[in-house]
Amino acid sequence: MTARPANHSTSKTSRRKPTVRHPARFFFERSLETLPREQLARLQLQRLRATLKNAYEHVPLHRARLDALGIGPRDIRRLEDVTRLPFTVKSDLRDTYPFGLFARPREQIMRLHASSGTTGKPTVVGYTAKDVDNWASLIARGLACGGARPGDLIHNAFGYGLFTGGLGMHYGIERLGATVLPMSGGMTERQVQMIIDLGARVLLCTPSYALNIAEVAEREGVDLRQSRLEVGFFGAEPWSESLRNEVQLRLGVKAIDNYGLSEIIGPGVAFECEAQDGLHAWEDHFLIEVIDPESGTPVAEGEAGELVISTLTKEALPMIRYRTRDMTRLATERCGCGRTHLRLKRVTGRNDDMLIIRGVNVYPSQIEAVLVGLPDLAPHYQLVVERRGSLDELTIEVEAAAVPASEKAEQMLAERVRHQVKSRVGVTAEVRVKNPGELPRSQGKAVRVRDLRPKAGRG
Repeated sequence: MTARPANHSTSKTSRRKPTVRHPARFFFERSLETLPREQLARLQLQRLRATLKNAYEHVPLHRARLDALGIGPRDIRRLEDVTRLPFTVKSDLRDTYPFGLFARPREQIMRLHASSGTTGKPTVVGYTAKDVDNWASLIARGLACGGARPGDLIHNAFGYGLFTGGLGMHYGIERLGATVLPMSGGMTERQVQMIIDLGARVLLCTPSYALNIAEVAEREGVDLRQSRLEVGFFGAEPWSESLRNEVQLRLGVKAIDNYGLSEIIGPGVAFECEAQDGLHAWEDHFLIEVIDPESGTPVAEGEAGELVISTLTKEALPMIRYRTRDMTRLATERCGCGRTHLRLKRVTGRNDDMLIIRGVNVYPSQIEAVLVGLPDLAPHYQLVVERRGSLDELTIEVEAAAVPASEKAEQMLAERVRHQVKSRVGVTAEVRVKNPGELPRSQGKAVRVRDLRPKAGRG
């Protein structure tokens, strides 16, 4: 593996990072991406009623719930009527494992994916041939939205297999008309070599794995800021603006956020455009709500709440008001790029990932926003939660950028971290400083929280 010559000293961020131009220079499906909102609403209502008919006629759980409420597909006359429909939650997929929520016989299913099942039975999701075709188009649309172009070489380091990320992105890249390098995760030294040797312009992976790639490259003496990489699409885990800045600085790319979940379709639900000001949710395929997670009632635009999604075109696995547990805010004003689809503001975390430490509600992404970029720290951390007596205690494990010169220097670094977290997040935590390389590195989705509490006492 060889790095570029040392005299290439100007960072690519200042040397050639593209400027956002408005309106957007390229659309994959211009007519659909720029539909007037009135037309978009009419299309959503038509497709919502068709989805309800599909679910009612073919999924016993949905039919029983709608019957119990005395509601049929024809009773939905306005989009606002969606609030009359019952929610679907993740446990519904596990309770009907493996195919109980499918609206098509297994023989008509072209593709199956599944979650890891680390907290119980895995959730199994399915796609008809039409579902896979739509999925590819949605991802192609999103990649174009964020700056990928036909003809690009795209390095896909999302995991292949049961995880929806790798194969979902793969088909979308091909649909865009770009060249896909199906690397998957792992073998990080080889990832760096292929980025340099083949000259990918676009990188796809989780944000935590992007940092791992950058770190390995730096250790190998390779400056990826001098590679041909210009754009990175990162998702599959919550990440902070601080981490975005770190990724952009160390890889020399414009870091684009994307959002999806396997229960809805996988990646492809929403993508940032080049303005990096919220993720465009593809409303011709998904009906988006944000609700108060406690009451279940809609919140006003701009207020934080739980994201709820109804699928509008899925054949195999129609979802009605699926509670994602992800926290976000909505913006419907027209984006400068020209796309009319509403935007999700950054997903800050899952409400079931929220920690309550001595009465303070805290999300891992809030602590990440404090830690990443602090002087003398590497951008790697873990949160350890333990029950001591009747109280939950939080320990933050951080990694020093270099071995502290003395025990006193280590103590001072820990105290600085503790002070910053207390003043900016409001939670008191113990801080343990690890030497460089001690904390585990992500090969896919990062494990940010180690919960050591007895299972019966969690929450």
